[in-house]
Amino acid sequence: MDYISDIQKFVPTNEQEASEQKIILSYIQQYAHNALLRDNPIAHITSSGFLMNKQLDKVLLVHHNIRNVWAWTGGHADGDSDLLHVAIKEAREETGVITICPISSHIASLDILPVFSHWRKGSFVNAHLHLSVAYILICDEKEKVRPQISENTNVAWFDTSFFTGRNFDLSDVYLYNKLIDRANRDSAL
Repeated sequence: MDYISDIQKFVPTNEQEASEQKIILSYIQQYAHNALLRDNPIAHITSSGFLMNKQLDKVLLVHHNIRNVWAWTGGHADGDSDLLHVAIKEAREETGVITICPISSHIASLDILPVFSHWRKGSFVNAHLHLSVAYILICDEKEKVRPQISENTNVAWFDTSFFTGRNFDLSDVYLYNKLIDRANRDSAL
């Protein structure tokens, strides 16, 4: 799978996406040798899955250990250029859900996300950027879930009305609502 071509084919719907698509592609060109590896201490490609039920009215989130907030699933590419595969693999690992399929094989969102310095497994991780390639994934809300204790403390379904400033910081509200809107738009196609 040619992840660079997939990022190039992504059709931005607003100025944020257009700007960040351009920056991500420029960064990949400059750091082609390790943009997919987390050992790049400045920025690296990650892939996330925004897990929704079939009716697109609920979202499955994990309670993230490091950030201590409810969040979507995802992780580092770690050299894997099949970013849809990475998103699905991470979603399965972090939620325990087995049957997951993408609403589309196309990228749903491109975002540059800041990661503040933190400790992980006894080691210091410096502040850096995640060059996030995201997909909307569908799963059955009746399927059994379980947390991946090394990554999160809980897994739960939330109604799409939950994604407000009462429950998330404004950047997450923007991102999650953008994905909810994209899911509804893509399902209508």
